[in-house]
This record gives sequence, C-alpha cells and structure tokens, in this order.
Amino acid sequence: MTREFHPVLGLIPAKLGSTRLPEKNIRALAGKPLLAWTVEAARASGVIDRLVVSTEDERVARVARDCGAEVPFLRPAELARDPAGVVQVALHALQALRAQGAEFRTLVILLPTCPLRTAKDIRDAFSLFVKRKGFFLMSVGQYSHTPFAALDLRKNGRLKPFFPKYIGKRTQQHPAAWRANGAMHILDVAAFEKTRSYYSEPLLGYPMPPERSVDVDNEADLFEAERLLKKTNG
Repeated sequence: MTREFHPVLGLIPAKLGSTRLPEKNIRALAGKPLLAWTVEAARASGVIDRLVVSTEDERVARVARDCGAEVPFLRPAELARDPAGVVQVALHALQALRAQGAEFRTLVILLPTCPLRTAKDIRDAFSLFVKRKGFFLMSVGQYSHTPFAALDLRKNGRLKPFFPKYIGKRTQQHPAAWRANGAMHILDVAAFEKTRSYYSEPLLGYPMPPERSVDVDNEADLFEAERLLKKTNG
C-alpha cells in the first residue's frame, strides 16, 4: 500500500445523538447546519491538509460532504455512545486513516458544538502551536463566574466552601480561571497516541473571548449562539 504523509489532519467529531439536544450537530443555526460552521472555518483557515468528519450516521455524513468535508469511514456505533469520548474517537480516526494509507504529524480537533470559533482562531492557535514547538494545545474561555467561590451542598443540608481561603474576598482578588471551551485541540500525533489524552503536559492554552466560546449543549445555547451571530453580523 502506498503511504501518504500529510502534515495536518483536521478532525470534526460529529455523532448524530445527543442527550440534551437531539441531532444537535445537524440542527439549523442561522440557516445552516451547526456542523457547517466548523467545516467552513476549518477550510478557510488554510492550515489543514485534510478535513475529516467522524460520524456513525449517514445523515450526518451527507451534511458533512455537502459542506465540503471528507467522510472516508463511518465510526463504530459504540464510539457514538457514552462512555466513549473525543479521545477515543480521535484515536480511532487516526487508526482508520492509517489503515487507508494516510499518516499525519499534527491533529486539529474541532468540535461542531463550538460554531463561533473563526478561521482566524484556528490560524492563530496553530501559529502558537508551531512557534512554541507544542505537543498539546487547548482553546480556553474564561469562567463567567469565579469557581473559587463554589460551595458544596452536603447531604445533611449544610454548605461547605470548596476553596475556604477565598471566601469573603472580592471577586477581583480571585485568580483568573479558564475552562476548555471545545473549540480546538491541537496535538502532536505521536505524543497524543502515546499519552492517549489531550490534557497531557506540556499543555499550551489559546484564550478566546466569551462571544466566541459558546459551546452548544442545549436549546438555550443554540439560541445564544444565534443571538451572538445576529449581533456580530448586524
């Protein structure tokens, strides 16, 4: 078999099912499928050599192909159900493409549930990854409410602070805290296949503003994404 070597694989995991928002990856957002926003940003970024959607469902595959992505395989049904996650889906995709003769140096995972990430975000994150000679990079958004004021509600009805030293302090005195927003993971393929985690060290962060860090998980998130798109586009 002839081996094909490509620098960068763009991978969009897009199963059909969803507990909170049925068929969310192909739900309409501002007139086009949710998946389409990620495919278009990835293609416009100019940093991805092959763009592949991993799905178990032919309906999602048709949408992906119509948007301009490849669907060279359908993943096993068990990889579209809990407890399987993005890591398992990505490892399967690398193995499936390797069986087809394709090898990659870098993996860019783009979740379709983060439709407001832009082509520039992908370019800038990739540039940071290359400049810092990275192995693992994760896009992050800042928490809108400080997690250091969090309380634990015990079974006996009593509240206990998770971080007692911050109780009573002003929010401005709390450290800035960031969360993975799902927009991007950029990974060195060899390192990722070795650790089988995208939280491995050294882990670079690519910060994104709240208006581009929306992660669609339910109807309210979809409504918020639509509102922000309307605001951005006037």
